[in-house]
Amino acid sequence: MDAQVDDTFGQQDVGGSASLDVNRLIAAFKRRLRLMIGVAAAVFLLVVLVTAQMTPKYTATAEVLLDPRKEAVAEMQSVVSQLPASTQAVDTEAQVIQSRSVAEKVVAKLKLDQDPEFNPDADTKPGLLDGLKAFAKSLAPKASIDANNSEIAQRKHEKVVDSVIKGLTVKRVGLTYLIDVSFTSKDSAKSAQIANAFADQYLLSQLDAKFDATQQANEWLNGRLADLRVQVEQAETAVGQYKIANNLMSSQGATLVEQEISNLDQQLATTRAEQAEADARLNTARRQLAQGSTGEDVGEALTSPVVQQLRRQRADVTQKVADLQGRYGDRHPEMLKAQRQLADIDAQIKQEISRIISNLSAQAEVARQRTASVAASVGQSRGNLASNNRDSVKLNELQRNADSVRLLYESLLNRFKETSAQQGLEQTDARVTSRARIPTKQSSPKVLINFAAGLILAMGAGIAAAVVAELLSSGLGTAEEIQDRLGLPALGSIPSLHTMIERDQNSKIKAVDYVIEKPLSSFTEAFRNLRASVLFSKVGQAVRVILITSSLPGEGKTTSSICLARTMASMGSRVVLLDCDLRQRSVNRMLGFEADVGLLEVLNGTATLAQALVHDQLSGAVVLPLAKGAYTPKDVFGSAAMQNLIKTLRAEFDIVLIDSAPVLPIADTRVLASLADVVVVLARWRKTPLKAIESTLRLLSPSAYVSGVALTQVDMKAQSRYGYGDPGYYYRSYQKYYGG
Repeated sequence: MDAQVDDTFGQQDVGGSASLDVNRLIAAFKRRLRLMIGVAAAVFLLVVLVTAQMTPKYTATAEVLLDPRKEAVAEMQSVVSQLPASTQAVDTEAQVIQSRSVAEKVVAKLKLDQDPEFNPDADTKPGLLDGLKAFAKSLAPKASIDANNSEIAQRKHEKVVDSVIKGLTVKRVGLTYLIDVSFTSKDSAKSAQIANAFADQYLLSQLDAKFDATQQANEWLNGRLADLRVQVEQAETAVGQYKIANNLMSSQGATLVEQEISNLDQQLATTRAEQAEADARLNTARRQLAQGSTGEDVGEALTSPVVQQLRRQRADVTQKVADLQGRYGDRHPEMLKAQRQLADIDAQIKQEISRIISNLSAQAEVARQRTASVAASVGQSRGNLASNNRDSVKLNELQRNADSVRLLYESLLNRFKETSAQQGLEQTDARVTSRARIPTKQSSPKVLINFAAGLILAMGAGIAAAVVAELLSSGLGTAEEIQDRLGLPALGSIPSLHTMIERDQNSKIKAVDYVIEKPLSSFTEAFRNLRASVLFSKVGQAVRVILITSSLPGEGKTTSSICLARTMASMGSRVVLLDCDLRQRSVNRMLGFEADVGLLEVLNGTATLAQALVHDQLSGAVVLPLAKGAYTPKDVFGSAAMQNLIKTLRAEFDIVLIDSAPVLPIADTRVLASLADVVVVLARWRKTPLKAIESTLRLLSPSAYVSGVALTQVDMKAQSRYGYGDPGYYYRSYQKYYGG
């Protein structure tokens, strides 16, 4: 038994709860329809009242363009650079427009501190209290009064500025360079005036900023130029005096020593080249003679006119010798004369070549002496230059100082001329492309939008209220909820009789009598369904002893027990009903009799079972009631007598029904539960808290077999409208089938 309860109680039907059933949601909202309509109506009415109480306001908009273009009157660099064409620059300027400094200028220009819309104190007339305050202030020291008045005035001024800023809206138009400057006011003309004032003051603030920057730059440059002018004169005077003192006078950008060295270097290079050329000619001639040459192939000999003439003569003589030798022979006098003449020419050529070699040697020596002389002059000049260079270090320092001061002076002078010329030419980086016009329609409240938003809000509030109410609902309404939340079978739904009886019928008839008078009614059929569910709740085992209980009082437990007993008896079963609720004795009251002896007397042995049993004449059921004043504090249900009584009744009757006390407040029911074959737990439809039912099942689980849970006092009309997932949902379909 314990294992059965542990396996079923507290487990959820995963397959049933995982899916979203639209019909179930619709049914849930239908159950809360009145709540939804009430909450939605209240919210919408509140929106209507708030809208009706709102003061009409008007919004005017001026349009400002941040223009990246600029008029090029003169190509001069401005003191304040132009705004960059970037998103950050546009967003920054939008913040500048709604800055406090611009707002203060607008307040001062339009005297908004005297406007009651922004300064509530501007339209108040002095009263008696103000007169008393003025009299009290007159008694205080003047210094403290002035300080206090100044502080109060400053606070009022700040409040006015805050109020003006509150009505201002500045936003960028998309990703363009356009900025909308909007102002909202109770007066349409005032809204346009203030919006235009903000745009104008923004442009003026740009001009003021540029004018102030230019003026400050000019003042600074003028003072700086006066100082630099003196520094330039002092630096140039120091350079001139140092040159004179150290003989560093220069011409054409160089000192005299440097010019002299430059000339000597050129001369030295020339003489060295000439010396090298002379040495080369001499060395070449000597090398040719040393190699056995006659000197005729020496370069200077080849170009010498004397040598050329002698060679022509020798050529003629040589030809003559050849002719004479062929004609006369070697010993002929003419032949000998010609040979002597040829030898004389060769001697002359040799002498001329010797003279040429001697001349080359003399030229080389002259070149060497000249080179040495020029080199000596260069060395002397370089010594003078080294001395001058040492003196030039200081001169260069003085010159650099003078040049830097002059360069700075000239650059600042040029900049001063530019900034002076810019005064009066300052241009704003923005312009007003569209001035604000007086609006003809109010901007707030927007009645249609407010009503539409109110309707949406009302619907949302109504739905939220329904959802919250459904979530906070702790009762059970359908058989599916019993299975999903408790993990136990739903044994049936017992209707509330007054929801099923028509107005023309006897509405005062008791439920316990209705099952007899209307055996074919759907009310009676509910107990027949309950009987079938209970008797077959234990598969393969006969159910003879049935304990009917509930979590709390007032859940229709006794009524259900009597109706079930009469229904079973009407179907031919031998049924006995035990009233085990010692504190209420409800069975006697509902059946309309009083017993002298009853259950406790049988258990105590003061009466027999036959004396205590009462027969129900209408149905044939047997009742074992409780006698009047039969309460006892003893544990009579846990006694052996009670166990023997159950055995006796089990043997004599087909069904033993036990009407017990509620489980949570009374402990007797847990003792009785161990004597029953099954326990039927009743729960009032949408009333009994789920936590109470769970606590009841936990208390019964150690000793009883809970066959399931049945719902009582079900409003069939409401269930037919909202109870999706329960047989009662189809009540309207089968209502006429039962005929009542």
